[in-house]
Amino acid sequence: MNINNINVNKYPVSQVFDPDSKVIFEIPKYQREYTWGTREWEALFDDLIENDDGYFLGSIICINSATDSINAPKFEVVDGQQRLTTLSLFLSALYTTLNSNKELLDEDQQADILQLKRKIVLKKTQSDIRVVPQVQGSNRDDYLGLLAKIGIIPKRPMPNFAGLRRIVKAYNYFLKRINATLEETDDKVAGMFKILDKVNAAIMVMIEVSNHADAYTLFESLNNRGTPLTSVDLIKNLLLARLDVSGEENLDYYFTRWTEILGNLGEEYSEQERFFRQNYNAFRKSLNAPFVKGDRQYPLGTIATRSTMLDIYEKLITRDPVGALDELSENAAIYAGIILNKTDGLTPAQRDSYQDLQRVQGAPSYLLLMYLIKNSDALGIGEDDIVKVCRLLVNFFVRRNLTDTPPTRDLARMFMSYIEEIEQNGYTGAAIYDNLRSTLIKSSSSDEIFEEKLRGPVYDDNSGATRFILCMMAKRSMTVENEKDLWRKTNSNQYVWSIEHIFPQGSNIPDEWVDMIAGGDREKAKEYQSLYVHTFGNLTITGYNSTLSNKAFAEKKERKDSNGQYIGYRNGLNLNDDVCDKDEWTVDIIKARTDRMVKEIMTMFAL
Repeated sequence: MNINNINVNKYPVSQVFDPDSKVIFEIPKYQREYTWGTREWEALFDDLIENDDGYFLGSIICINSATDSINAPKFEVVDGQQRLTTLSLFLSALYTTLNSNKELLDEDQQADILQLKRKIVLKKTQSDIRVVPQVQGSNRDDYLGLLAKIGIIPKRPMPNFAGLRRIVKAYNYFLKRINATLEETDDKVAGMFKILDKVNAAIMVMIEVSNHADAYTLFESLNNRGTPLTSVDLIKNLLLARLDVSGEENLDYYFTRWTEILGNLGEEYSEQERFFRQNYNAFRKSLNAPFVKGDRQYPLGTIATRSTMLDIYEKLITRDPVGALDELSENAAIYAGIILNKTDGLTPAQRDSYQDLQRVQGAPSYLLLMYLIKNSDALGIGEDDIVKVCRLLVNFFVRRNLTDTPPTRDLARMFMSYIEEIEQNGYTGAAIYDNLRSTLIKSSSSDEIFEEKLRGPVYDDNSGATRFILCMMAKRSMTVENEKDLWRKTNSNQYVWSIEHIFPQGSNIPDEWVDMIAGGDREKAKEYQSLYVHTFGNLTITGYNSTLSNKAFAEKKERKDSNGQYIGYRNGLNLNDDVCDKDEWTVDIIKARTDRMVKEIMTMFAL
């Protein structure tokens, strides 16, 4: 790890929640809400009670710009909020238990109740709480309402339905477990202080860093009890924190805009993270412009990777949080169209081309599309030009996915370099497509290598690319009347239409197939299988049926489902026409069909 200004200290809980200190642990606004439940509460309680004093609870990571570690006025908690919030609720339940049994305590023990209260609320105030939960899910309001109800802070109303949410449920859980533990002891007072001592003696490692990028680096290397924040979470926290500090009055408005950004990107974290990387990689020249000094063209970084992304956005957001949010909002809306999370305003041709690019695993090119769409007016290109570029990219990715050229690691830089070429040479209009085509041809394998791959065991080499090609071949001959959605999936995420090996691929070749393909010679049938079973000539698309594969050839042609619909080769796809007209299936037929299909594929996906 390469982290500057890191401060690591091991503290007992009694010092983290020191009654005499002024430290406040604040969970940033709009961080994920409190999510721990019964399983985590139970594990924490049992771990503390069943182990010796000094049980290790894990680490917390805070951002602190001050140099005085434990007496600094406020820490921004970026990891460990679940643990800190839960400990404060555990201590609150202990406070309630001790306070309700005050008549059993001597003078010194009653003083300990006040000390416990000061662990939860600062010594010289009546309202500055030690741990400040985030606002999502009514966490902070529920926590403040609970503390007021049990007499730790001044009176305030309890939010409606707080008892149904996790903050109050956690408190009630610990109160119930404490009381159950005390029922099993002969000395109730000793039992209460034994539990308090266990909590106080537990150990936490407190890690202080000076910025969010360092915090994320630590997340990747530490395995804590809680779920680490993602880099996207941290970008959000940093952005909203900077907007708050910069004096923006309506933080809820900015949070709503952030929510819209993520709504455009979808729920998959991988898609969200990819957008933030590609957003920088697509627009790095303009994003770097305010930071350029001297000859260094990209002072923020030449490329955004998973490890550099947060550092880049921290600098962009620190400089201009509102501008950064505006830029992200605009670009995320464009990206939403490309990944089809937003289809309003897309033409059918655009939708189809984006969909094909997605299905062929062309995501590395999204950064180029985003750049072209955003700058379309300045570049003199329109919707038809974007569709044309997409179709060229589809052809490129079909070839790349089968030949592994260029390698995956080079794709992002290749598209970034082409954007740089557009900017340096001032390409506009048709020149953008023409020069992109030249770039892709130079980067790809030759037609000879592509054809060699197409004639080989394509299914075994890349089943995904093979399925895409077969579907595109079948789609070419569809009309409005016989159109079928070959990408439809069942509720169990299984394709309704699947790749079928005509000559079965299983190791136990049925006797009827041995007779047909090799004149009864099982060893020769195995040899033919190894050579031809995964080639295009032996592949087609049928309705999914796990029992179809080993059937006899004639039965495969005529197979129907329970509703009387053809799911074998007579399923209405023209792709199967040259299979259905055969009475037998032989090696010569497979080879001839491979020849025909390879020629068609070479034409379909030409660069």
